[in-house]
Amino acid sequence: MKAIQIERNFTQFVVFSEDTILSALGKITANKSRLIFVISESGILQGVLTDGDFRRWVAGCGEIDLNRPVTAAMNPDCLHAAEGTPPSELAGLLTSKIIALPLLDNHGRIVAVARPASDGLQLGDRRIGAGEASFVIAEIGNNHNGDLDIAMRLIDAAHTAGADCAKFQMRDMSKLYSNAGDSNDMASDLGTQYTLDLLERFQLSDDDLFRCFDYAASKGLVPLCTPWDETSLDKLNRWGMEGFKVASADFTNHTLISQLAATGKPLICSTGMASELEIRSGIRHLQQVGANYVLLHCNSTYPTPFKDVNLRYLERLRDLADAPVGYSGHERGIEVPIAAAALGAAVIEKHITLDRGMEGNDHKVSLLPDEFAQMMQGIRRVEESMGQGGERSISQGEMMNREVLAKSLVAACDVPAGTEITEAMVRIQSPGQGLQPNRLGDLIGRRLPVAKSQGEVFFPSDLETPAATPRKYRFDQPFGLPVRYHDIAVFSQVSNLDLVEIHLSYKDLEVNLDEVLPERQGMGLVVHAPELFAGDHTLDLCTDDTSYRQHSIAELQRVIDISRDLRNRFACPEPVLLVTNVGGFSEHRHLDREERQPLRERLIESLKQLNTAGEVEIIPQTMPPFPWHFGGQRYHNLFVDTEFIRSFCEEQSMRVCLDVSHSKLACNHLHQPFRQFLDQILPFTAHLHLADAKDVDGEGLQIDDGEIDWVQLFQQINQHCPKASFIPEIWQGHKNGGEGAWLALERLESAAA
Repeated sequence: MKAIQIERNFTQFVVFSEDTILSALGKITANKSRLIFVISESGILQGVLTDGDFRRWVAGCGEIDLNRPVTAAMNPDCLHAAEGTPPSELAGLLTSKIIALPLLDNHGRIVAVARPASDGLQLGDRRIGAGEASFVIAEIGNNHNGDLDIAMRLIDAAHTAGADCAKFQMRDMSKLYSNAGDSNDMASDLGTQYTLDLLERFQLSDDDLFRCFDYAASKGLVPLCTPWDETSLDKLNRWGMEGFKVASADFTNHTLISQLAATGKPLICSTGMASELEIRSGIRHLQQVGANYVLLHCNSTYPTPFKDVNLRYLERLRDLADAPVGYSGHERGIEVPIAAAALGAAVIEKHITLDRGMEGNDHKVSLLPDEFAQMMQGIRRVEESMGQGGERSISQGEMMNREVLAKSLVAACDVPAGTEITEAMVRIQSPGQGLQPNRLGDLIGRRLPVAKSQGEVFFPSDLETPAATPRKYRFDQPFGLPVRYHDIAVFSQVSNLDLVEIHLSYKDLEVNLDEVLPERQGMGLVVHAPELFAGDHTLDLCTDDTSYRQHSIAELQRVIDISRDLRNRFACPEPVLLVTNVGGFSEHRHLDREERQPLRERLIESLKQLNTAGEVEIIPQTMPPFPWHFGGQRYHNLFVDTEFIRSFCEEQSMRVCLDVSHSKLACNHLHQPFRQFLDQILPFTAHLHLADAKDVDGEGLQIDDGEIDWVQLFQQINQHCPKASFIPEIWQGHKNGGEGAWLALERLESAAA
């Protein structure tokens, strides 16, 4: 039987009969169910409006007026079922076409809507289920020890640590316990008496709990609470709790679970203290009452011995539950929740405290704030490391290291064009920029389309389609290629480049320009500063290490001075553009907005120390969220998001080099529309680097091999910065006579046209 979800909060599925067709269509769009039920003022079902009903109405009516009452377009013959219909029968009524079914009381009023259960559930703005990051609950419980200030500090700690949710507990002691919660009841056993005494002294008032919920929500946390009784449930529901936690002790309490399910809100149910027979019974009951639920594997021992944790039960519980599963831990340390994340736990719950020495059992199995933060970091790193499975692909960092460390097939002698390759003509040498050694068998016996000099690398184009070759191109914008000094003469002779962008290495800072550029060039110039300088010094104008920052300033000043000299050797009537990465990266995580502010201030201070003499314009490069630094990945914080780039340019009267590959990756990471980013940043753009991009770190891809809409991009360039220059910056596009660059220009020309 397919799982059925009973929605008792069904306002998104209904409109009143006097509402307009237009408003009904808006609700259909919002609920994503392709239908809306029409009810009278008293809630009695009148009919249904589906996508098909609307199309038929449009086809059959004369004048289309969407402001007419929805009754004009609805179908009065609406399939429905009675309240209390068994889920098995509801499952038979729901089909691929009928994806929502109204449930009616004896008077014909809608009391709920039945739907096929989704693969997950929603709490706040967080989806919980397969394919989603673990929803991590910081269980505060009663670790506030009845002190509102401690409760607020625990919420702050949960937020700082990166938790998704702050959870509390609510009890009506007079209703919950048979002795009305009297800790002085001499008839109680010692354990019960001890617990009652703690609860009696350490409960927060209802008003204080509501203050905690409001405060948690203001911090971006999902407030959650365990109601231990019907009275508490009613209070929490009236406050507006978006879901409920079911304690292990209540998993066999089907009466309370029925009351919780009747709210129509998601339930997160712990299964500690329950036998498998009781778990199976609980699952059947959850399904019968139409609950949308998650089951948490749990051992309710405080602390739980590691030998009793039994994380492998998660997989069995997932099979039993037919729903997302997670883990609620009472063991010491942070390792088990991290392992649970690796096993696919959709929800992870762990206690948090400010002091494990405080009175109460829960403190002893709780994490301190810094430990909780370490756990969160471990969970997120494990999730990131899990990947998507499927076919293995080479990461960008691996590609960079492969280029340096791996080996290629290399010509052992001069090989004229048309020659049939023999094994004697090939040797294996580093670096790994061409055909990998395993392609030797493919190369032997081939006739080369082009000549190879001794020591030249064999490329895929020697086996497959011929490499793209240079020609004259037509663009409305000034265009060029990235070059090293030795490329300039060759590339300028074979195409109509408007400019070149010289990518300097720190070794290039030592060369004699008269030797590498003996004649004045008739094209424009852009300079790209090195990222890495001698002594393994990565440029960073933002670091709080004063000595390191001053070293970076001094090195960049050398580049500025060289750029001024280069300007006089090219056709540069305007200040020469100097592209640079300004720094601002971190090693372990992205910095919060407040943490980025000191970096911004230090960058401004550093820029003021540089002397351009009006001949050089520094244009910081827009950055990806996870930049590659010679085979290693870091986290970048500046010139990544729209707000920072726009505000910095406005306030500092600066322009940028817009690297569209970098910025597309940033938009993917930040879940921001790339088109909107371009509309905001192109007006501040002096120069562009063009390459395709994929996901969050697939940078420098060949044009049309990624996710960028190049036709749209050129339309926006023409609108916002038609005079901005550009180069294709394809990863290793200079190899094999620049085949990657020439192919990129061909594809860009087609898009621009």
